[in-house]
Amino acid sequence: MSSTDHPVPAEDAPAGDPIQYDEGFGPAEVGVGPHPRPWPEGERYDPELLAHGDRRNVVDAYRYWTREAIVADLDTRRHDFHVAVENWGHDFNIGSVVRTANAFLAKEIHIVGRRRWNRRGAMVTDRYQHVRHHPDTESLTAWALAEGVPIIGIDNLPGAVPLERTELPRRCVLLFGQEGPGLTEEARKHAQLVCSIAQFGSTRSINAGAAAAIAMHAWVQRHAVVPG
Repeated sequence: MSSTDHPVPAEDAPAGDPIQYDEGFGPAEVGVGPHPRPWPEGERYDPELLAHGDRRNVVDAYRYWTREAIVADLDTRRHDFHVAVENWGHDFNIGSVVRTANAFLAKEIHIVGRRRWNRRGAMVTDRYQHVRHHPDTESLTAWALAEGVPIIGIDNLPGAVPLERTELPRRCVLLFGQEGPGLTEEARKHAQLVCSIAQFGSTRSINAGAAAAIAMHAWVQRHAVVPG
């Protein structure tokens, strides 16, 4: 890690995360209550969660686990793609991109530009991801070159290659711009390839969170081992 690249700490959440907010319907209690005795044994279990219940937005397999244990388990099977998103104007879509990156188990998330980003849409999923900050696109590019990972921009730009006809490399960085302006000129210059997403309606574009989900799923379709 260079002197300009720093892990971005997750913002503190209320103890036990008792309430998660459903995006469509407001506050809703999720999860499970206190674990009945006898309690399961092992360092991965959190005594506070066992005693008071686990209301976090995690899959059932991770109920009552400590955050550190969940991250350690995810680290054993993270995928080889990274997600990078430009953050010049505090775009609320970044949280949605981070949540999707967690769902598809990206290797790391890279925030390019402003260090502080809008976490509302992330639904606390950033606490289970490795998030790295780069002050500018040049810094991201230097990191990617050192790691031998190509940068693939995602934006509907003239000359972009259709994502639907592109075989994404196993190891890559999927780079997304902000809602509205899309990828900056600097980002386009540093991307080895820019892919577009086919659209068929009247709108000029889909939002950044939706575009990120489509691109990550395209990678999963090609490279991931799908359960079942």
